[in-house]
Amino acid sequence: MAGMAAMAADPGLRGLGLAIVGLAVCAVVLVLTASWALFRPGGPVGEEGEHVIQIGGPFELVAHKGERVSDDDLAGRPFAVFFGFTHCPEVCPITLWERSEALNELGSDAERLKVLFISVDPKRDTPEFLASYLQSFDPRIVDLTGSEQAIEAVGQAYRDYGRRIDIEDGDYTMEHTASVDLMDADGQFVGTISYSEDQASRMEKLRRLLAGASA
Repeated sequence: MAGMAAMAADPGLRGLGLAIVGLAVCAVVLVLTASWALFRPGGPVGEEGEHVIQIGGPFELVAHKGERVSDDDLAGRPFAVFFGFTHCPEVCPITLWERSEALNELGSDAERLKVLFISVDPKRDTPEFLASYLQSFDPRIVDLTGSEQAIEAVGQAYRDYGRRIDIEDGDYTMEHTASVDLMDADGQFVGTISYSEDQASRMEKLRRLLAGASA
């Protein structure tokens, strides 16, 4: 109790406390991501007995300029999709930075790949706020938001986890899946890039995704 009183009286300590909460949530996110990768439910069993994972589906969301973006706009083009939020203290900015670096490293091949960042926090992540936030990253990354119902629906389609966690003073943060889903030109799920994956492995997966689109 004395420690909590001291934190309330000292803004510096309070800020430290919120930072610790944020880092704790990041740790929870990584655990959830690892668990989700292991137990992510699949769809029907294929002809050779392998489990066919059903991830992805129709959606219609709003980009930062107010334009509508749907799965139809991605038809015939492979894409990488990541679910996160702008107030994320670590996982999201690092992932977006890694996607920005990947687009640069791909060179002209990057024009054949779409990278989507879908907010799991539509209450705070308005199109205007997303536009400001994404200025720190590659402009080719498409930021998307929408109503809570629309975000919940696309999250269920892609089997990505997102949940609000209330913290002190009426504020909140979000738990969410930290991996990036890789979808081929037909909108079919082909794999993920995990948050802890090294650069060489990330780039190999993206190049393989693009090679498949060219085949």
